Amino acid sequence: MKNPTTQTTLVQASFGALLLTGLLFSPAQAQKPTLTLDLSKSGAAVSPMLYGLMTEEINHSYDGGLYAELIRNRTFKDDPTTPEGWSLVQDKAGSKASIKLIAATQDNVPYDERRHAINDALTTCLRLTVEKADGRVGVANEGYWGIPVKPATTYQASFYLKGTGSIPPPRQRPGQPALPAGPVIEDNTAGPMRVTIESNDGKTVYATGTVNLEKSIYWKKYNVALTTGANVKPTKDARFVISTDRPGLYYFNLVSLFPPTFNNRPNGNRPDLTQMMLDMKPAFLRFPGGNYLEGPLLTDAFPWKTTLGPLESRPGHRGSWGYRASDGMGLMEFLLWCEEIKAEPLLGVYAGYSLNGDHVDAGPLLKPYVEDALDEIEYVMGDVTTYWGAKRAADGHPAPFKLRYVEIGNEDWFDRSNSYDGRFNQFRTAIEQKYPQLHCISTIADAQFPSQKVTTGKAPELLDEHYYRNAWDMWQNAAQYDAYDRNGPKIFVGEWATREGVPTTNLNAALGDAAWMTGMERNADLVVMSCYAPLFVNVNTATATAKKAWQWDSDLIGYDALNSYGSPSYYVQKMFSEYLGNQIVPTTAANIPMRPRPMTRRDSTEGRTPKPVPSLFYAATKDDKTGAVYLKLVNTLGTKQPIDINLQGVTKLEPSATMVVLKGNKLEDTNSIMEPKKIIPATAKIKRVAPRFTRTLDPYSVTVLELQPK
Repeated sequence: MKNPTTQTTLVQASFGALLLTGLLFSPAQAQKPTLTLDLSKSGAAVSPMLYGLMTEEINHSYDGGLYAELIRNRTFKDDPTTPEGWSLVQDKAGSKASIKLIAATQDNVPYDERRHAINDALTTCLRLTVEKADGRVGVANEGYWGIPVKPATTYQASFYLKGTGSIPPPRQRPGQPALPAGPVIEDNTAGPMRVTIESNDGKTVYATGTVNLEKSIYWKKYNVALTTGANVKPTKDARFVISTDRPGLYYFNLVSLFPPTFNNRPNGNRPDLTQMMLDMKPAFLRFPGGNYLEGPLLTDAFPWKTTLGPLESRPGHRGSWGYRASDGMGLMEFLLWCEEIKAEPLLGVYAGYSLNGDHVDAGPLLKPYVEDALDEIEYVMGDVTTYWGAKRAADGHPAPFKLRYVEIGNEDWFDRSNSYDGRFNQFRTAIEQKYPQLHCISTIADAQFPSQKVTTGKAPELLDEHYYRNAWDMWQNAAQYDAYDRNGPKIFVGEWATREGVPTTNLNAALGDAAWMTGMERNADLVVMSCYAPLFVNVNTATATAKKAWQWDSDLIGYDALNSYGSPSYYVQKMFSEYLGNQIVPTTAANIPMRPRPMTRRDSTEGRTPKPVPSLFYAATKDDKTGAVYLKLVNTLGTKQPIDINLQGVTKLEPSATMVVLKGNKLEDTNSIMEPKKIIPATAKIKRVAPRFTRTLDPYSVTVLELQPK
């Protein structure tokens, strides 16, 4: 990219320009830093879509996260050989019982047992065999690292169930080896089945209900509400149990348990996590991924069509991060999620490349994938007179959703065949022909991958850049957009994060994030959208029966089954989004203190001396309706930093101003389930504010000043 020649406002604000002109000083030179905000000039417009959210199924973000379903492996497909998440319950040693997966597609299943598939989506069930019942016998689900129990709360349980007697002798197929006959058991299954939420040892029952199992060879869906008492102590050390006291064969499928959801939406989301997103005031939500969009193989791409409609019709699919997706969070649920957090959908469409390197070249073979994307867009925004618009209406949402941005693929720079140029153009041409109002985003950015960028046809309107860095890299590159060509494509920073802290970020990461965000905000005419990633992480570590919940460190929002919290980086995101004007304020800086960057192993190997990096970062915007000025300041030093602030073009300010500060004592400090608010912003009023004043920044701090000219 070349330096801009017409955007003098941004050049004045550029750290890069200040470095060239010698205006940056080291702490040893000890001159007080100065910022000058020129309010006499009208700066460039801030993109109203600047801050949004990115999501994908990673770290149990959906199943075991935002999606409120509490039953793990509810359709018994997570593992082909063992009922993951499920266990046998026997209160007394005199009982004789067992559990087993029955999959209609397994060769070792007796032929007559394959009839236990409910439909093409629900092909695997769990069989409870009770040869002798000495007291209670049943099946238990451990949930996603526990079932959350709260006082005075009603849970909605449902499941498909049928009971029979003996397993019939297997029907022999020609040439098939003999299969053993099942046990002969009296069919005494009809009658009451107890449903409970209870402690893991079964000694404490928090909520209970009963369904009456009918005598039938056919599946039937049963529903029961379970309500906890007002004096129940909150815990996640609980399980869900369905039990009987009678011998027989009991078959289960699509077992579900929902707590109250946000706005009580059926098949909805966790209220606490939804509220945390609402508080961030996101302009958009990018979905369904991320790697989750692509899947490991071509056949594993997000299957949006099979995620529609009732849960009974959703088979689920292989995910991208080592566990299976239930697809309870389907395309409609993504769109309703957008409505709930008041954000626009930013739709990623599968573009013919998957993570293991499979791809489809542009041309006739790619055409079905393009048509599938057009169908998906029609489902989102088509009129009810269209085929897929009518499907959306039948799913409960007749009104089209607002859609303006479509991203074609995800991180296609991993495609070493360099096929993206052709694939992008085939998708873009078809999408713009049918929907000329849509903006298509290229997943390969010119600055990051110049040898793989789109070169044929017209230049892409928007480029998606991804950055995962440590804090030093963020500080060093915070000014990179100051020098971008304003005549080129706009930038969407679709994934970025300072990767420090486990499993959520620490204070040092928040300082890196804040510095990076000042650079995006100063250039918010060029950087039109941005979103941190990953958004969610289930923070549970490995147990005797379950793997560690997360696959990616340094995430934004952490939770377990019962509680949630925001990382320091979450609160930085919230501060920047809440205090944002619609015009960039031209700002110049002097005497910004520099500090040496520690040498990396690569520096040592190549004999390089790292360049010093700034220790103070800034951005300023203005609300042209209210006149409010929002000044953001980041002090990465462990010492206090006085700074002179000059506002040109105004004669008077309101003498008091709002100040929001996030700070900590140690860079490794962070928030957690046990200490959810160790590092959070504090809001105060400061006095004696004038067009020229001095403010001393706290060590390791992010500060927002809301100034009001008179």
